[in-house]
Amino acid sequence: MRLWLLIVLCFSCGYLPRGNCAEVQQLEADTAMAIKAFLQTDPGLKAFFNRAHGYAVFPKVAKGGLIVGGAYGEGLVFVKRKLVGKSRLKQLTLGFQIGGQTYSQIVFFKSADAFERFTKGELAFGAQASAVALDAGAGTSADYENGVSVFTMALGGLMYEASLSGQVFTYQALP
Repeated sequence: MRLWLLIVLCFSCGYLPRGNCAEVQQLEADTAMAIKAFLQTDPGLKAFFNRAHGYAVFPKVAKGGLIVGGAYGEGLVFVKRKLVGKSRLKQLTLGFQIGGQTYSQIVFFKSADAFERFTKGELAFGAQASAVALDAGAGTSADYENGVSVFTMALGGLMYEASLSGQVFTYQALP
């Protein structure tokens, strides 16, 4: 696993759409650290990395709100552990909420069909979808729903909420 992360970091500026090479390198470094933190928290997630068709890693999602809220994060997308694109996560919430927090999120795609829905922008999570808040052992009992499994890990902050939300993703393939 360390080898593929090293390869990703070595080739970062040549493969990702340019904007700022330092930003791209930072996103890749943050992604590698997020994956490592997820696996250290729950080694059972290794099975998801090994068996999933693909996954999107959002190392830092910032969320905040006061009645109306939102969240935003950027991440990298992999198929069979190969970097294939970049993604943005956006979320809008409405209801009782106050505060702010940051978290990491990984979205696993069980099949090529689930991954294709993601790349076409057809994957969105609403109030009925749930993410598994990661703690030791969560990965061993979690499963896919409609070909997708989502894990989150809190990084910091405090947020109280009883709200409805919608989370959408955009995808940009590597050139």
